Amino acid sequence: MNKVSDNIKIDNTYIDKEIKSALNRIVSAVNNREKIIIYGHYDLDCITGVSLLILILRYLNADVEYYIPSEIDDNYEVNKYIVDNHIKILGATLMITVGCGINSYDTVEYCKNLGIDVIITDFRKNKGKVPNTCVLTNTQCMEYNSTAVGVAFRLAKEIANYYKINCVHKYMDLVMLGTVSRDVEIVGENRDFVIEGVKRLKVTNNYGLKALMKVHKIFKIDIKTIYKLVTTAIPTVNPVGKMDNARIVVELFTTSNSYRAEQIAKYLKRQVENIDESCNEYKNEIHKLRTFSKDLQLF
Repeated sequence: MNKVSDNIKIDNTYIDKEIKSALNRIVSAVNNREKIIIYGHYDLDCITGVSLLILILRYLNADVEYYIPSEIDDNYEVNKYIVDNHIKILGATLMITVGCGINSYDTVEYCKNLGIDVIITDFRKNKGKVPNTCVLTNTQCMEYNSTAVGVAFRLAKEIANYYKINCVHKYMDLVMLGTVSRDVEIVGENRDFVIEGVKRLKVTNNYGLKALMKVHKIFKIDIKTIYKLVTTAIPTVNPVGKMDNARIVVELFTTSNSYRAEQIAKYLKRQVENIDESCNEYKNEIHKLRTFSKDLQLF
């Protein structure tokens, strides 16, 4: 029986050398029980990418944690303050970024001086000096049509292939949500992600997604219900101007406790019901999704 993700044709030749280097470092960290930190931006695309990597590395019994900054920052760079006050303190020897870091040359050098190796997965174009480390990005696609979760999925698939495990297909629902949340054209690879993700969502075993569907009384998967799931999971800004839901959304997507998942889903539902839609961050995300719901014809 073909796994869901087998239907997606991905050309990895453009990052073949880099992805082999990244895979070797990850395998070493997993096998030697090194502390791995997944560092991502706070938007839903990055959150799903972080969750995807967390899940597959936990499946391998890796010593892995994640960090998502709460400070609003549109630069998508790795923050040196966070490296000093969080990543270093956690004892990490390997940090994998999701959707950020391509323009963080100085911080990557700083990490290396601290004994922290860095693997960058990003989809944006470099604007200066490329970090002297393993960089996985999508150079064959225009920046506007790439996603953080798409690049993370490539890496996850390589990890699964190395360890000969058939678990990546289980996470296509997360890949789909991340893709939908980003302002991209749903064509080519992105369309494959969405189609296969919708199939997986209908039979998902992800406690977080099941909890979201339960609290929203979602019984049929279509454009409207996908829109509902994504808008509920979009991080919101708290009264002091920080993204306070991003980390809890990762917990929702990665928890193995159904009761905890339902509690988080109820909390997120209340947050969305009470949010002020004049909030720029939220408003921008909703605009993207309205565009998506008009353009996509898959059902």
